[in-house]
Amino acid sequence: MLTEVEKMLFILLALLSIGAAAAGFRDMWAIIQRGTGKLHRERIIPRALQALAIYLTQRTTLKTRPLTSAIHLGVVLGFTFYFLTNILDLLHGFLPDFDGLLAQLGGFADAYNLLADVLSVVVLAGVVYFLLRRFLLPNRQDLRFHDNVRLHPQAASGAINRDSLVVAVFILLHVGARFLGESVAVAQHGADAYMPFASAVAGLWGGLNADALQFARHACWWLALGGVLVFLPYFPQSKHAHLFMAPLNFLTRPQRRSLGALPALDFADETIEQFGVGRLEDLSMTQLIDGFACIMCNRCQDVCPAYVTGKELSPAALEVNKRFFMKDNWDALAGGGATEQNLAGGLLSESALWACTACGACIDICPVGNEPMFDILDIRRDSVLMGGEFPTELAGAFNGMERQGNPWQIAESRAGWTAGLDFPVPTIAEKPDCELLYWTGCAVSYDPRAQSTACALVKLLHAANVDFAILGDSERCTGDVARRAGNEYLYSEMAAANIETLNEIAPRRIVVTCPHCLHNIGAEYPAFGGDYAIVHHSELIAELIDAGKLPASAKPANWSNVTFHDPCYLGRHNDVLDAPRDVLSAQSIPLIEMPRNRKNSFCCGAGGAQFWKEEEPGEGKVSLARYQEAAETGADTLAVGCPFCMRMFEDARKELDGGPRVLDIAEILAAEL
Repeated sequence: MLTEVEKMLFILLALLSIGAAAAGFRDMWAIIQRGTGKLHRERIIPRALQALAIYLTQRTTLKTRPLTSAIHLGVVLGFTFYFLTNILDLLHGFLPDFDGLLAQLGGFADAYNLLADVLSVVVLAGVVYFLLRRFLLPNRQDLRFHDNVRLHPQAASGAINRDSLVVAVFILLHVGARFLGESVAVAQHGADAYMPFASAVAGLWGGLNADALQFARHACWWLALGGVLVFLPYFPQSKHAHLFMAPLNFLTRPQRRSLGALPALDFADETIEQFGVGRLEDLSMTQLIDGFACIMCNRCQDVCPAYVTGKELSPAALEVNKRFFMKDNWDALAGGGATEQNLAGGLLSESALWACTACGACIDICPVGNEPMFDILDIRRDSVLMGGEFPTELAGAFNGMERQGNPWQIAESRAGWTAGLDFPVPTIAEKPDCELLYWTGCAVSYDPRAQSTACALVKLLHAANVDFAILGDSERCTGDVARRAGNEYLYSEMAAANIETLNEIAPRRIVVTCPHCLHNIGAEYPAFGGDYAIVHHSELIAELIDAGKLPASAKPANWSNVTFHDPCYLGRHNDVLDAPRDVLSAQSIPLIEMPRNRKNSFCCGAGGAQFWKEEEPGEGKVSLARYQEAAETGADTLAVGCPFCMRMFEDARKELDGGPRVLDIAEILAAEL
């Protein structure tokens, strides 16, 4: 179809375009390599298959916003098919009688034409929808940020919308010109049953003669493929780069024991001068990929408890700012230079930094595999370890863990809660060969409300004739508060002490009533040399019921209906979702689910060291938002499986002057004995 001059011109333009795009991608790769750590290539084939499956099914995108996500799936499939379409269209321009060659393929050609025709319309309709959604439809508010959220000046001035508009115009031009070109071909050769949409549009060209039709098809070819050449150099600078960066993210990010398992810092290596993340180049390679992969959809801020309650934190803004900071420092980063911008106070405000509850919702919901929670916790590490800066209220918790082994700053015996029981609770020193070690945790030792849960559990264990013991005064805080607050050095000391104790005891199995203990011992201690069989008490209770060691009640006397709150570190972080519900179901207790349940649960507000400090300023409290959601179900009881959730909701109940009573799963079952 093309003349020899046109072919030479296209090749020249293609070389220039590809060269400019390659330079952009080369710089992107150089920037990624400025990060710390490594890209994880272990189990590369299974991970590649997983990344491909995620890309083609868009299952991570389909978690929320069903209509928008379904339309996005259509656009993705259409755009993926256009890789083949563009190759064939290129051949059509360079090879004489390519239409005839394609027609010889028979059924393949028909299937190709049908898919190209249908998917072209799907893509065009989808892009029009996304334009309307971003600029006109009411749900465009999903793509906005609260006024108190820190945004890079370019993002605040509309750069995200401009980028979206450029990408949308390119797609409309590219796909639209190609579609119109096919409709011209139908006008030339007659209606084609395998191109129904192009055939429907072909009537527009009924008044054109043969030369005009040929010119129109020629022009559409240049608009479609020439548009690609114009867009390619812009591609690395646009959010459209997520087409490649999202699969790369899934392909190379660390494989963690659980969603929120933090990597350890090596304090023994004297060559390391930076602990935590202070500047862009301190981020890991994976964290830098996150910035390039971000589609700026704001799904993460939709589920962020801090953002939802009006705090200054938006995990979406964090990733957006990271991307724009990389643009600002593009040449310096790509060339091996240093950046000057401190991320604390730059990437996000101080209030935003300390508003994160470390609930992991942003990680779980992200369609491209970004992990903004880790950025926040790594920046906290820099603030605490390198700058000695943290909220003043945390000083007491840190001092308590250093001196008394617990953030409550109480030196009393950790086994005092057992005094009122009708039977003795042995310590591991008294029963070194027990089948089960109950790791009570600090809350049980020093919070009277949590002690009720512990008493209920040991009553159940006693009734089931379980051979168990507790550590007593040998137990120390797992260090969770220190780690989520950025005091990694203190955490490493506490973890090492606990691991030494546990390795000496060598427990067969550990049970905990605190999901934070479950997470630290089960998911994070292995990196420090402590690997143990550990379960949450709801899992153990469910096992005992299944084994017939605890009774199931057919006629619960004390409950009309119950709603269950999934603690973040039980459900989302460690996949314990069914056991608490199985316990309630075994008692024939009616369960009313909250709208946000299981892995979509909403945080109680205690995690990320929030329990030990004042909540950051906002429009409301996280705990109140969640407790009100529970109250709106009409349930008379809010069941929990975490002592910190318990305390947060008890306080919310007092603040609201009433509402569902708050009970632990163990308390509910113990009442049925």
